[in-house]
Amino acid sequence: MTAPLSLPPNVYSLDAPPAPPTPPLGGSCRASVAIVGGGIVGLTTALHLAEAGVDTVVIDSGEPGWGASGNNGGQLNPGLKFDPDEIERIWGPDLGPRMVEFAYGTTDRTFALIDRLGIACEARRGGTLRVARSARSTGGVAETARQCVARGMPVSFLDREETAGATGTPAYHGAMLDRRGGHLNPLAYVRGLAAAAIAAGAAVHGRTPARALNRRPGGWSIETPAGTIEAEKILIATNGFTDDLWQGLRRTVVPVFSAIAASEPLDADRLRGVLPDRPAVYESGRITVYYRIDARGRLLMGGRGPMRPIGTPAPLAYLTDYAETLWPQLAGLRWTHGWNSRLAITKDHWPHLHEPAPGVLAYLGCNGRGVALGTAIAGQLARRLIDGSAARLDLPVVEPKAIRFHALWPLGVWSVVQHGRILDRLGL
Repeated sequence: MTAPLSLPPNVYSLDAPPAPPTPPLGGSCRASVAIVGGGIVGLTTALHLAEAGVDTVVIDSGEPGWGASGNNGGQLNPGLKFDPDEIERIWGPDLGPRMVEFAYGTTDRTFALIDRLGIACEARRGGTLRVARSARSTGGVAETARQCVARGMPVSFLDREETAGATGTPAYHGAMLDRRGGHLNPLAYVRGLAAAAIAAGAAVHGRTPARALNRRPGGWSIETPAGTIEAEKILIATNGFTDDLWQGLRRTVVPVFSAIAASEPLDADRLRGVLPDRPAVYESGRITVYYRIDARGRLLMGGRGPMRPIGTPAPLAYLTDYAETLWPQLAGLRWTHGWNSRLAITKDHWPHLHEPAPGVLAYLGCNGRGVALGTAIAGQLARRLIDGSAARLDLPVVEPKAIRFHALWPLGVWSVVQHGRILDRLGL
């Protein structure tokens, strides 16, 4: 797992509390569980393990939160990519309903954990709006809302006029409002998780890349630049930065850059006309655009970005121009920050949970829903690491399968994004 040694120039670092000390590993050590990846999944799993009295060590090649966990859009969205009926049809009468209940309850678990730990991360439960950009997509949004309502969820479908009132723009044909959703400062959240895990007894080491993983009698060893970690069990939670630590795992996901442009804080007049109730919003299109207003009144516009690291808003003109299309009163707004990071997309768009060997778990492919979903699954990962196969999981365990022509992923992603944007503009 390779990484830069500093955070991208995001606005989250302006408001987040300082990172807790996570010094590089300074020699060899032993642990019951070793976790590779200091993002939301790795740190939350470590927290649960440490609270259960399990000796746990987390390593990351950069500062915990330097990747997508601390640089994402900060949205807390319930559910998965697929509708409840389809989840139950694909995964059957036992696992299917459990998956629906679990996935749509992820935000409840996230807000509950934040409250329990007292993490200062600007968490706000303003709901999630899934908005329909075209007449074509309106039916799908309405159908998702219908299926959720049929299961007793606090969801409603908004018509065009109601959607305009909720967003401040007449651009959308309708929307699904899920009152369980919201948003937060993701870097502050990750730092809070790291601090809580350390306080519970976990060891967390930044600037400690995993160089090799080897089977040993009674467990596994992880080689790092400064020493070896001996552990009975392993969790790999590296998502968009997955490498060849476990052979073949890198080729099961496609790393995609997701980018965000942040504006200067909006003045009071502009704030009244943009997202008045402060929901998290994402568009129902082939290439999703997502946005929100943060705690300082900045507008954060996110979407697929250049397939390379960026450090200014200049490469994100398609997002900043689009903001002025949605809200013409924002013309002349100054955009102060632009950044991106790599998340992991799976070919089938399901999150992938693997058990490639006894005592080894891997969780990859959050598909853009990593904050709430990663938080919620961590409790089950921890229980699985403690109790083994006796511990129930509410996501399927699947065999790792390499994506064909994986080496061509940058070209493939670029082609898919360009084609999707054209179709979205045409409303097709």
